[in-house]
Amino acid sequence: MNQWDNLLASLSVTHLPWLVLTMAVYLATMALYKRYKCHPMLIPVFPSVIIIVCVLLATDTPYATYKQGVEWLSILIGPATVALAIPLYAQRARIYALWRPICVALSIGCVVALFSAMGIAWALGGSWETIISLAPKSATIPIALPMSERFGGLPSLAAVAVAVTGISGCMMAPLLLRLIGSKDPAVEGFAQGLTSHAIGTARAIQINPTAGAFAALAMGLNGVLTALLMPLSVAVFQRL
Repeated sequence: MNQWDNLLASLSVTHLPWLVLTMAVYLATMALYKRYKCHPMLIPVFPSVIIIVCVLLATDTPYATYKQGVEWLSILIGPATVALAIPLYAQRARIYALWRPICVALSIGCVVALFSAMGIAWALGGSWETIISLAPKSATIPIALPMSERFGGLPSLAAVAVAVTGISGCMMAPLLLRLIGSKDPAVEGFAQGLTSHAIGTARAIQINPTAGAFAALAMGLNGVLTALLMPLSVAVFQRL
């Protein structure tokens, strides 16, 4: 057994290297992101995913092994989400003043996200597992994964759908917001949080505190509404 085989064998029995690798890759991509003034094409999640997937393929490492190695990072998602209440509290007066357009945008955005994903997958002949896995793509991972699993979806596919939605949403948001002429940070933040969940919220926080607060609001409300409406959407597609 050569040194490369020894390295692969050691990675298969210990999970710490995957945690270290993930943190190192993220810090490197974050530095690159900041160097180029937060360009949407360089959001840290995008290059990080590419690099880590390449490493997993090169070392022939199953995703389950990698997932166990970064379990501590998954646990931190919950506290990080709760911490978003701080910028929300600072914007409470503005949120109260805009509660009507917030409710309208939230309702339309959530319904379109759910039924468009399921409808496209159904029209293209996707399996039931695929349809269910794609349904909660616009909700944050702590909500999307259990909802997908609850109705017979594949958590791994749901995680990919959530990641792709967040990354693509962040990349397209600046152009789309310029096209509609939006200059209000609250509007921009709410749109990114509604469509791109945690990834969009992270980007919004880095750009503007107000945008970050409204993105966090949209992400939280959309997660709750997705959990409430998903049983209805599942019942509709079961009748088709």
